[in-house]
Amino acid sequence: MNIVNPPPSFARPAFADQARAEFEALKAVHPDLQYVDAVLADVIGTLRGKRISIGEADKLFETGMQIPHSLYLMDAHGEMTNPFGRGIGDGDPDGTAWPIPGTVSRVWGAPRAQILMSLRDGKGVADPAEPRAALERVLERFAELNLRPVCALELEFYLIDPKRDGHGTPQPPLDPRSGAREHTASVYGIDDLDRYASFLSALTEAAATQRVPVSAASKEYAPGQFEANLRHQSDARMAADHAVFLKQIVKAAARAHGFEATYMAKPYSDRAGTGLHIHMSLLDDAGRNVFDDGSAQGSQMLRWAVGGLQALMADSMMLFAPNLNSYRRFQPDMFAPVNRRWGINNRSAGLRVPVGPGESRRIEHRVAGADANPYYALAAVLAGVHHGLSEKLDPGAPATGNVSREPDLALPFSIDDALSRTSPVLDVYMGEETLSLYRETKRIEAQRLRRIIAPAEYDWYL
Repeated sequence: MNIVNPPPSFARPAFADQARAEFEALKAVHPDLQYVDAVLADVIGTLRGKRISIGEADKLFETGMQIPHSLYLMDAHGEMTNPFGRGIGDGDPDGTAWPIPGTVSRVWGAPRAQILMSLRDGKGVADPAEPRAALERVLERFAELNLRPVCALELEFYLIDPKRDGHGTPQPPLDPRSGAREHTASVYGIDDLDRYASFLSALTEAAATQRVPVSAASKEYAPGQFEANLRHQSDARMAADHAVFLKQIVKAAARAHGFEATYMAKPYSDRAGTGLHIHMSLLDDAGRNVFDDGSAQGSQMLRWAVGGLQALMADSMMLFAPNLNSYRRFQPDMFAPVNRRWGINNRSAGLRVPVGPGESRRIEHRVAGADANPYYALAAVLAGVHHGLSEKLDPGAPATGNVSREPDLALPFSIDDALSRTSPVLDVYMGEETLSLYRETKRIEAQRLRRIIAPAEYDWYL
């Protein structure tokens, strides 16, 4: 595929002025700031960028920040992938990144500010590899229908001991109270929250500092496993921003208290994986939730939305499960869906309609792993919803009972199968070039990982 880099441009986008005003207001409140981290989220969802002294920060809003286009296209180890020759192959050219309004904050525990940036060309078009821009393209489709998605993301994660075991594998953390190694699941345990109160207090403080609206935390179904919930947002881009920054602050709070935090989909083979659960509803121009018809199962529009999610799930798996390890999560009775079934108040289904007041009727999409890029995962979910509404797709009858033991062979359950799929429908929503760059980046990453000889191979074959 012929991928053409957009030419660098120094034309200021209008939104830079709003970002500057937010930055000046932050400096007025925090005169001790010494640096600004100007960051972009790559295809993995990792934040990359530059640390700039506070005295040089005005240039971000006047001439932008020059940075390579290839920054988006790193593997999970932080190495360039050069997909379709983009990177080393074309001289690794710079583009110009601009500050995004609504993303300016102080960094918890440091005299620094942080601003999310966007690479744009002279016409204001984002770099095709920018994940946030892919989400924006999907959202434009809802504006045409006079509908507004309201979204919230939930992220599961593990706290682990910074020390690995004798085989180099992760270990559950040491209980802060007793010093003993954690070994029980203890799902929803309040005592667990008490024992990890210092970490959770740091997370709450960091979230407030960085304007990440964490609404609740709970103990999950494995030793050291937790979940943090984010508040619903009427701007889906902001909902994904919050998820990216949540990963950052969870890791920072964990380090501050002697732990590591991981969003690896399956760090333990015999324990539950970690998921990214996406809650979404749709509001019309009058602010009415169109998924609500007064019933527990929701409206006809909700059913069509579910039908669209089913139709695009197989093609979207490469985004929901982005690497080799991701597919270890899909096992029976492990709280990860193995089919396209939907259900009402049924956690064994990947597409769940939670109970609650009618005005909050929504779909919970439970397929993505916590290792997924929040922008891509949310974009794929919203593309499925829009596709279902446009085509009026019937999802079939809701599932009853445990359906987590019924694998759907139409779904790809390996990274190779997932990346081998192409989707004209998803291309229309997210951009053919965007998805081609993503597939090639992840294909190269998987190829690199397979070249590494695992210790188990020596145990089995040496």
